[in-house]
Amino acid sequence: MSLLVPIVFVVLVLFILKYVFRKSGPNPFDTDTREPLKKKVFEKKEKNKVLKQGFVASKVPDNLDAIIIGSGIGGLGLAVLLAKVGKKVLVLEQHDRAGGCCHTFTEKGFEFDVGIHYIGDLLDHKPFRCMLDQMTNGQLQWEPLENPFDQVVLGPPDNRRCYPIYSGRTRYPEELKKCFPGEEKAIDEYLSLVKKTGRGIWLLAVLKLWPAPLAKFLVYTGLAKRLSFFFKMASRSLTDVVNELTENKDLRAVFSYIFGTYGNMPKDASFSMHSLLVTHYLNGAWYPKGGASEIAYHMIPIVEKAGGAVLVRAPVNRILFNDAKEACGVSVMKGQEEVHIHTPMVISNAGIFNTYQKLLPKELQAMPAIQEQLSMMKNGEGGLSVFLGLNGTKEELGLKADNYWIFTENNFDELVEKYLNGEREESAKKVPLLFVASPSAKDPTWEERSPGKSTLSLVSFANYAWFEEWKDGKVTNRGGDYKELKQIFIDSVLEVVMDVFPKITRDKIEFVDAGTPITNTHYIGAPKGEIYGADHGIARFSPELNATVRPQTPLKNLYLTGQDVFVCGFAGALAGALTCGSVILNRNLHLDAIGLAKRIKFMNDKLKGD
Repeated sequence: MSLLVPIVFVVLVLFILKYVFRKSGPNPFDTDTREPLKKKVFEKKEKNKVLKQGFVASKVPDNLDAIIIGSGIGGLGLAVLLAKVGKKVLVLEQHDRAGGCCHTFTEKGFEFDVGIHYIGDLLDHKPFRCMLDQMTNGQLQWEPLENPFDQVVLGPPDNRRCYPIYSGRTRYPEELKKCFPGEEKAIDEYLSLVKKTGRGIWLLAVLKLWPAPLAKFLVYTGLAKRLSFFFKMASRSLTDVVNELTENKDLRAVFSYIFGTYGNMPKDASFSMHSLLVTHYLNGAWYPKGGASEIAYHMIPIVEKAGGAVLVRAPVNRILFNDAKEACGVSVMKGQEEVHIHTPMVISNAGIFNTYQKLLPKELQAMPAIQEQLSMMKNGEGGLSVFLGLNGTKEELGLKADNYWIFTENNFDELVEKYLNGEREESAKKVPLLFVASPSAKDPTWEERSPGKSTLSLVSFANYAWFEEWKDGKVTNRGGDYKELKQIFIDSVLEVVMDVFPKITRDKIEFVDAGTPITNTHYIGAPKGEIYGADHGIARFSPELNATVRPQTPLKNLYLTGQDVFVCGFAGALAGALTCGSVILNRNLHLDAIGLAKRIKFMNDKLKGD
C-alpha cells in the first residue's frame, strides 16, 4: 500500500506531461509572422470596409471548416488561430460592426471605446505580447499608461483620500508602504499570496484540456487543490483574505479596489480570480494605439487571407443539427428569412447562456449534461456606462493616461450591496463606485485624429431589473421614463467627475449619454446586461465547474470559446480562445505561444550580443 501512492503519483505526472506537452495538430505559433509596420489608417470609411462587412449569402465562403458565432475577442481571436493553420472560418456578428467589446462608436465627432480600458502583461518579451503580435502580424501597437496607472479614491467629497497604484514588482509594494507606514508586513504578505495564487492558473487550463474522466479524477480525489494553490485559494473570498492581513480599512480597500474588473463585490469574489487581475498589471498597463477598433481591424485580414470572412448584421437564431445530434451549421436571420449555412464545426462565442438557452432546439436544451453546466453558472452583474465628449485637450482638462477608481467609502461590500439592492431612483442618485478613464488621453494618435477634443468613459454596475420593463422597446426610443432614469444616473456620476476633475465643467461637455444593462443586451448580446459574461463569484472557480464547463460541449461538433470558457476580460477571453483552439487542433497552444516568445527573445538577445 505504501508503494501505491508514489506509483499513482508518477503515472499521474506522466499523464499530465503527455497532455500538457502534446503536439499533434498544426501550430499557429510555428513561425514569427510579424511584418514591417504599415501606415496607420485613420479614415473611418476605409476602416469600415474591414469592420462593417454586412452579411449576404453571396459573401459566405464555400467549403468552410468552421463557423464562429460572435466577433468578440474570444471568437475573432480563435478565428485568427485557425486561419493561421489554413482553416477557412466564417465569423458571424449580430451587431453592425465587428469586435464585440473591442468595438468603438462615434457620436458628434467623438469616438468612444466600449470595453477596452487598459491591458496588462504586454512587455515585449512576454508570451501574451508575443501572442497578440502574431495574431495581428505585428500591426497592433501598444502605448504604456502613466505610472501610477490607477488612482484609488476613497471617501466622501469632504474627506477624499487618494492612493496611487504603481506598476513594477518592486515599486508596487514600495509605493504602497509609503502610503501605509507600519503595514509593511501586510503588504508583503498580500503580494506574496497574490503571486503564488496566480501562478497556479496552469491547472485551470489542464482541467479543460485533459480528457474529462482524467480531469474529474483530479477533482474528486482532491488532487486539484493539492497541485495548484490557485484552486486551494479559490474557495476563499477576497474579503476574508484581506481582513486577515490588516485591520486598516483603507488598506483593505486598496488591496480590493480592482474587483470592478471582474464584477463581484469582495465578499463574493474568489481570491484566486482577484490575484489574476493584480498580477496582470504588476508589470504595467497599456492601451492600443489608434483605439480599440485597431484590434479587430488588424485581425480580420488574417481570417480573410485564409479564405474566411467576418460578416456583421448576421444574427444567428439557431444552431443546426443532423439526425445524430451533431452540429452541422447555423441559421442566420436575413430580414424575415432564414439563411442556412452548413459547416463541419460550430463554435460559439455568444456565451454559455445564449448558446444553450437560445440557440439549441428545446429537446437538446433539456439534455442532463447541458442542464448540469447551466446549473453551475449564473449571469454576471449588469454594467452601466456613461460616455462624455469634452471640448478641450487633455492638458486643458487635466486628464492623463491613467484610471480613477472612485468609491464613496472604504466599506466596499456594504456599499455595493446597498446600492444594487436599493430602489432604483434612490440608487441612481448616489452611485457609490465609479471607474473613470480617458481613452483620448491614452491614445497618442488622438490629437491628430480629433484635435481639441477629449473623451471620458465612466463605468459602474446597475441592476438589470431596474431597466427590464423597457427591454422590448426600440433602442433609440425607449420612452420618457427610461430617459429620465438614465439622466438621474448621468447627473449622479457627473457630480463625482466634476468634483474629482475640477477642470471639467458643464460648459466643456459637448456630448453625454449612458448605456444601461439593456443597452448591453442590444449591442453585445448580454442576456442580463452583464459585461463580464457569466458570474465570476467563488463558485465559478471550483475545480468541479472547471472540469465540467469546457470547450467541448455535450453535443458533437459544437464548441465554446471566450470568457465563459476561461475567465473574463480581454486576456481571459483570449485564453478561452487558446483553450478552445488547443482542443480543436489537438495541441497545447498556451505552450506554443510561450515557446515562440522564448525563441524570439533568444534571437533578440543574441542580436544584441552580436
